[in-house]
Amino acid sequence: MTINQTLATELGLELWQVENTVSLIDEGATIPFIARYRKEVTGSLDDTILRDLSERLTYLQNLAKRKEEVIGSIEQQGKLTDELRAAISAAATLAAVEDLYRPYKQKRKTRASVARERGLEPLAQVLLAQEKNMPEPLVLAADYIDEEKGVPNAQSALNGAKDIVAEEMSDSAEIRGKLREYLGRACEIKTSAAKDEDSVYSMYYDYQEPYAKLPGHRVLAINRGEREGFLKVGLLAEKNECMGFIYDAMLKGPSPAREVLVEALEDGFSRLLFPSLENELRSMLSERAALGAIDVFKANLEQLLMQPPLKDRVVLGLDPAYRTGCKIAVVDATGKVLATTVIYPTPPQNKVAEAKKTLAGLIKQHGVSVISIGNGTASGESERFVAELIGELPEHTLSYMVVSEAGASVYSASKLAAEEFPEFDVSLRSAVSIARRIQDPLAELVKIDPKAIGVGQYQHDMPAQKLDDSLGGVVEDCVNNVGVDLNTASHSLLSYVSGVNKTVAKNIVAYREENGPFGGRAGLLKVPKLGKKAYEQCAGFLRVKGAENILDNTGVHPESYKAAKVLLAACNFTLADVKSGGLTEMRGRVGKTGLGSLAATAGVGEPTLKDIIDELLKPGRDPRDELPPPLLRHDVLSMEDLEPEMILSGTVRNITDFGAFVDVGVHQDGLVHISRLADRFIKHPLDAVKVGQVVKVKVLEVDQGKKRISLTMKGVPQEG
Repeated sequence: MTINQTLATELGLELWQVENTVSLIDEGATIPFIARYRKEVTGSLDDTILRDLSERLTYLQNLAKRKEEVIGSIEQQGKLTDELRAAISAAATLAAVEDLYRPYKQKRKTRASVARERGLEPLAQVLLAQEKNMPEPLVLAADYIDEEKGVPNAQSALNGAKDIVAEEMSDSAEIRGKLREYLGRACEIKTSAAKDEDSVYSMYYDYQEPYAKLPGHRVLAINRGEREGFLKVGLLAEKNECMGFIYDAMLKGPSPAREVLVEALEDGFSRLLFPSLENELRSMLSERAALGAIDVFKANLEQLLMQPPLKDRVVLGLDPAYRTGCKIAVVDATGKVLATTVIYPTPPQNKVAEAKKTLAGLIKQHGVSVISIGNGTASGESERFVAELIGELPEHTLSYMVVSEAGASVYSASKLAAEEFPEFDVSLRSAVSIARRIQDPLAELVKIDPKAIGVGQYQHDMPAQKLDDSLGGVVEDCVNNVGVDLNTASHSLLSYVSGVNKTVAKNIVAYREENGPFGGRAGLLKVPKLGKKAYEQCAGFLRVKGAENILDNTGVHPESYKAAKVLLAACNFTLADVKSGGLTEMRGRVGKTGLGSLAATAGVGEPTLKDIIDELLKPGRDPRDELPPPLLRHDVLSMEDLEPEMILSGTVRNITDFGAFVDVGVHQDGLVHISRLADRFIKHPLDAVKVGQVVKVKVLEVDQGKKRISLTMKGVPQEG
């Protein structure tokens, strides 16, 4: 079966879909471009399926390459048989290939390799032959005594032969495969305390759970506890069951060698095979947990980035602190910084009146309507201060929102921030970031390493490259799904546009600064190092507001401009009607003529024509505008105000395997356990809630000492 056939079978796709997609990937097309502008070619595969296909394609290509390497290595040793070649070629996983290669791999010095050097391989093979009438093993072993080679007596020879038998058994691909499968479904993980000291891992000081059922978040917690020296971790398995697989494979029947072989096989299991499989299974468990955590991280990140922007609002960003004061930045509706300052309403200065006067002046001067407060140190005091100020300014329509400042310090100290705001110190840059996060979460958060954004779980324990690739793909999909304003986007945002790398992104910004705003998409072809291929990949995702050609401010790709004009003419419309929003009868006219007929006339497929129609009806549309707005507040609660049975509105801030953390406006996020997220059974919290979603919750319990709030959504009616 070819790689393409395997992909089609595994992903449930038609072979032609896979072949066409692989060809596009090989030609350098990006996933967002393929998903958006090559629907006819792929059968309208979405970006999720395309990324799965691309990832699996890479794995299978690496598998094929490894098979060639292994076959070549064994062939060079003169040990390759037709059966072995066929087995390696048929292997479905890298693990299976490595099992088959294991007996032929160059090893460091082992007890078995020493025994082979001493000439004891023939004795081991005689024992393994297990002939019924063979002499006693010690009698046979006497023929292999050779003091010069380090074999002084028969027992020494027999021990060496047993070491060879033990290693051969441990290297058997058949045995390893069967035992790996058995242990994967039957063994248990056992943890115990590694030191007599209380810690956050105390629940695992005497803990046991089936391997197959251990949830990912517990795997990662156990791994971290072991790494930090608090836990001892191992696998528990029924030895008799394991040995049964080995005996079935290695023992042939009654023989004088049977007792010696049993001793060798038990030694090989305890000393070689089980420790090796234990490491493998723990690695597999960790990998499974990591992939699960990455999937949750990806979902959280996508939901965070796709939160609706707070458009056309002047925002005051407040970065809370104690001793050094709260840093303030006012930004206009486009994100331009209008003013910065520092106030001291928190301890130890407590200059509340002075701080209120300063903020009131900025609010009046610049028309501030929303205050964005970072959720870090002194956030609670700052929130109460802002709520009081809002109450004292009834003539202004003011509200506030507490936002996660995760990654703000990373950004403010970065080279990018220094380039963007060379005149500001690090703390003021952070205040600007906090303000912009509610204006356009996507545009601001792409400046920060996704791992630092604060919506993951155990992200520092993940395989770094896998995590970076996965999160980078999420950001890329979000950016291209929304589209980017060519004349205002930072080079950080542009670098995630399909076909645009970091160098080209900086060149776009430099060209814009030198020559003024782009008048249309065609101007991109004048940007250094942005060739025709890159233009093909990126043009459809870049928007030019106010362009002479209204199509330049839509998701219609330049390659389809002619088709769009044919469509408009067939429906008795013009580009002027698109600009004025006068296409109210478009769908009706399309329906009368027929989508298929119009697609044929326009020279495109029906999926592309549908997309063109959607774009013409809403030029410059932002898919985030269709989502519910963020939750803005006017007053503040404290944990002391919370009581059981209270119903509150809150915003989902983070989602883990075991529940969702909800901001209910008291500076401490409450936990809604997975069992309390819905009135129905759910497999994962992501099935019930999303990051950024506004929900209604009921207070179950408040633990002031541990700063814990338990919430529930069961039996609580949700709006919308």
